Amino acid sequence: MHLLRTLPVLLTVAMSAHANWPQFLGPDGTGVAAPADVPLHWSETNHVKWKTPIHGKAWSSPVIWGDQLWVTTATVDGHELSVVQLDKHTGKIVLDKKLFDIATPQFCHEFNSYASPTPVIEDGRIYVTYGSPGTACLDTKTGDVLWQRTDFVCNHFRGAGSSPILYGDLLIMNFDGSDHQFVVALDKHTGKTVWRTERSIDFQDLDQNGKPQGDGDFRKAYSTPQVAMVHGKPLLVSVGAKAVYGYDPLTGKEHFRIECRMGQASSDRPAIVDDTVYFTTGWSKGQLWAFKVRPDLTADDNTIDWQLRRSVPNKPVPVLRGDLIFMVDDGGIASCVDRHTGDLLWHERVGGNYSASPLVIGDRVYFSNDAGKTVVVEAGREFKILAENNLDDGCMASPAVDGNALILRTKKDLYRIE
Repeated sequence: MHLLRTLPVLLTVAMSAHANWPQFLGPDGTGVAAPADVPLHWSETNHVKWKTPIHGKAWSSPVIWGDQLWVTTATVDGHELSVVQLDKHTGKIVLDKKLFDIATPQFCHEFNSYASPTPVIEDGRIYVTYGSPGTACLDTKTGDVLWQRTDFVCNHFRGAGSSPILYGDLLIMNFDGSDHQFVVALDKHTGKTVWRTERSIDFQDLDQNGKPQGDGDFRKAYSTPQVAMVHGKPLLVSVGAKAVYGYDPLTGKEHFRIECRMGQASSDRPAIVDDTVYFTTGWSKGQLWAFKVRPDLTADDNTIDWQLRRSVPNKPVPVLRGDLIFMVDDGGIASCVDRHTGDLLWHERVGGNYSASPLVIGDRVYFSNDAGKTVVVEAGREFKILAENNLDDGCMASPAVDGNALILRTKKDLYRIE
């Protein structure tokens, strides 16, 4: 009887949560949206309800709460870091607020931006970060800054990329730079540090004689963490440079570390189903791995189920729906993988270069590329292209969903496709 009384409340909470798009890759951080009547076909002159230019250069994704749509942005040189609020129905800019002036910005690779991390939003508050340069919490009703942090030392080396997440009263962030690698949890109300855990292994670039050179690609990562209930307990899974870690999200205690010494860095957000974790290992020679977590929340090489080496993406995050994993590599090879076995079910070229992560809506998968083309395929075990759509500029940011509308951010504009 107790379960029956509780179930309607749980369903209401779940439905309410899915009415918004509060973080990177959506309500659950998985890139899967509830079934909706999102357009299959669009263009610059078809199904565009509004199109709004956004100043600066930024690859962060939009977040939505209620009638508000928020994005971060930055000047190309990284001296000014801002946040922009729009009315999601009209595309009108409601607030355009500069949060940080950076006298000496870190180096940022031209392929990245100074505002690549996606914000996380909840009722009344939005949390934005640009990595080491600054993190801030704003009141979404007034736009006032409630707290800021600018004291995290981390050389992002080629620019920041990891997005923040919320867990209870904690704001959790990865900092994986060439000098320091750690995970931190802040009190979301005050911005004060609750815990900070250093990565337990340090990978360094080696010179031709095999000696450490210090800063470099082998120490940095861009991954966004994920929290899930595993064996009835909360587990924070965080992918760093050449290793995946499991932590207690309340204390930062490390439960496990599995090393994956291939590639250079990860920009993944892991997926967790029951007791199994799915993640990509890094750049250049990256793989897709699946491993099981034991009841005591430990894991090691003996718990690895399978590894896939073919056409694994560097930047786009694989998306898991049911028994299938959909992904597209940076060069435009899309794949469907059986999540239980790691077998490739199909492996097809969809064209172009890709940075944005796929999006699953109902029985469709949306792949948006760097040139502005979105290929829509059937979310099934057989490859079938349903549509190809083009916009004037490229999509570096992963898309968002609002009801029956698709929110796309290109290099210059925000679109509501409906």
